[in-house]
Amino acid sequence: MSGAVRDALAGALRTPVTGLTGLSGGDLNDAFAATLADGRRVFVKTSADVLPGTYRAEAHDLAWLAEPGVLRVPEVVAVVDPEASHAPGPRLLALELIDVGGLDADGEAELGRGLAALHAAGAASFGAAHPIRLGALVIANDRDEHWPAFYAQRRLEPMTRAAQDRGALDARGVHAVARVCARIEELAGPPEPPARLHGDLWSGNVLADRAGHPCLIDPAAHGGHREVDLAMLRLFGGPSERCFDAYAEVHPLADGHEDRVGLWQLFPLLVHAVLFGGGYGARAGAIAARLA
Repeated sequence: MSGAVRDALAGALRTPVTGLTGLSGGDLNDAFAATLADGRRVFVKTSADVLPGTYRAEAHDLAWLAEPGVLRVPEVVAVVDPEASHAPGPRLLALELIDVGGLDADGEAELGRGLAALHAAGAASFGAAHPIRLGALVIANDRDEHWPAFYAQRRLEPMTRAAQDRGALDARGVHAVARVCARIEELAGPPEPPARLHGDLWSGNVLADRAGHPCLIDPAAHGGHREVDLAMLRLFGGPSERCFDAYAEVHPLADGHEDRVGLWQLFPLLVHAVLFGGGYGARAGAIAARLA
């Protein structure tokens, strides 16, 4: 694959690729660091199984998140993502290569303030113009003006069916999520305007550059409830409370937000159950049972 990636990248950039080194860490993509003839180094992601449009959507999402100018995202260098499903050669997304450092206390506070400003930049509606694509999984994102219905109908219900079909969510879990959906109007809290969400903001999608400034990668961006990003950031070992305290100083959350963390974590847990199996379905079912 590396030879085909080298050729596709060189063709897209119209410059020779003098080096290509494999990188570790991705679940759904293969990753490389490429060195170009002019000395630049870029990050490249590719997958033999990626759906057409996935990398074009990610490039759009990165540009949308960069638009407010409040948090760093990697610059898009090239996109090779033909619409035809059987197009020859690899699909790929080439991005600015982030020289990774560590997120210290100041960086965590910067992340919190930046997320508050990013969310406040807003969105035209809940949802987006394109679906979320994660590997072979396609999640509808049709726009809606009403968040509780959007979350139940575009997020929880389809992922519950997919997790059940995969055998990753048992009947009790299915029933518990259905009860959550039936109660979504009262569980979702007070109305909020659509926020500009990263959409897949687990800790692995927050990098720090060498100067310690946060950088967001791998978005599934859309208009949504701002508490969703924060709940996701807490799900798999996120930053310390400095981040969330800094967020609250800029953009305080509505009363009862602590009680809604589990509600917003249901969706990513169900997605993980569909993609990876394991104990994610049981964890989602347990949270749903508590909420229902």
